[in-house]
Amino acid sequence: MNISNTAAIAAATRKPIFKADDVGHQAQSFFAATAAWLTSHWLQIIIATAIATVIVVGLHALRRWARRLCDRNPGSVDWRVVIGRALVRTNNFFIVMLAAKLVGDTFAFAAPPAEVAKTINFLWTVASVFQVAIWVRELVLGGIEHRTSAENYHGEALTSAMGIIRLLVTFALFAIALVVVLDNLGVNVTGLVAGLGVGGIAIGLAAQGIFADLFAALAIIFDRPFRRGDTIAYDTTTGTVESIGLKSTRIRSATGEERIISNKNLLDKEIQNITRRDYRRVKFTLGVVQWTPVEQLQAIPQMMKEAVESDGRSFVRAGFMAFGASSYDFDVEFDSPTAAFADFFDARHTVGIAIIKRLNDEGIALAYPTQTEFSAPRDAVATSGWPAPTSPAATPPSA
Repeated sequence: MNISNTAAIAAATRKPIFKADDVGHQAQSFFAATAAWLTSHWLQIIIATAIATVIVVGLHALRRWARRLCDRNPGSVDWRVVIGRALVRTNNFFIVMLAAKLVGDTFAFAAPPAEVAKTINFLWTVASVFQVAIWVRELVLGGIEHRTSAENYHGEALTSAMGIIRLLVTFALFAIALVVVLDNLGVNVTGLVAGLGVGGIAIGLAAQGIFADLFAALAIIFDRPFRRGDTIAYDTTTGTVESIGLKSTRIRSATGEERIISNKNLLDKEIQNITRRDYRRVKFTLGVVQWTPVEQLQAIPQMMKEAVESDGRSFVRAGFMAFGASSYDFDVEFDSPTAAFADFFDARHTVGIAIIKRLNDEGIALAYPTQTEFSAPRDAVATSGWPAPTSPAATPPSA
């Protein structure tokens, strides 16, 4: 193959260069075909236009109904309002293209030229893809608002995080919509998808701490381990949740100080939601003296039950627990009527006093640490029960 043949093949296979004259020629061809079509099918076009007008009017009426539904419930974010807000976001371009697409597919007798059909399909693809992205965005954001409002989270994580959530959702949905449109137009989107992926990874690595706390805030909203006003405990901290923010949660401890912890670190811990308890359990350990008669020891559980119930509390159990160093130890358990700390504190006080009074009435003494020492002269060791010393330094043990 000589050089001239190679050049000819390269010229034949070379991709044509885009020129402005080509656009002008295509536009001229489009308008000429459209004019000829209007002249030859004017009656069919009038009928199709009338039908399309009815469809447009009906869709506008549906959008007005959705707007009235939102206006009727201005403070509500239930699913009817969420769907209504999504329908309100339906744009006019989509409505027109939907009517044109329905009429064009249903009434094919109008026989539009290929140029017109391709143009309608192209505009319909653009309108429908981006309109779906708008609807999905409104449904996602409305779903978040619905969940937070239903669970009394409104004004906390939602207020501080909604801006960045809206930005992330909008960017993701419209990026997908753009890729879908370009792909339907025959554009090779592999490079674009790769670029978006690399950019997303870079942004994620740069702001991984913020995103981790943001998603933790969303997890708190949707998983509902606690909400504002709940009293929670984790590690050695107990306090009331004051606010759930974009990055951190603020907790007011029982001693007055405000404790701030990141949402991610908080969810990594075991959290006790004290507010959701039905009651608080109180436990006392009583050590009675070891010379208490067995009959009285056997009667202690019944005494404790009567003391607890006489104060109107819910008795759980009482019984012998262990041998103490200088006492016989009994456990007493009962429940306060509510989970409130004030009720727990009052129950512990009044029942404790009632137990002390009952023990005093029965003549049962509570033990205190004691130590007994035994000593004897050297010549009395053998009669005291202790073994005889084996050396002058040996002495009897003391107790």
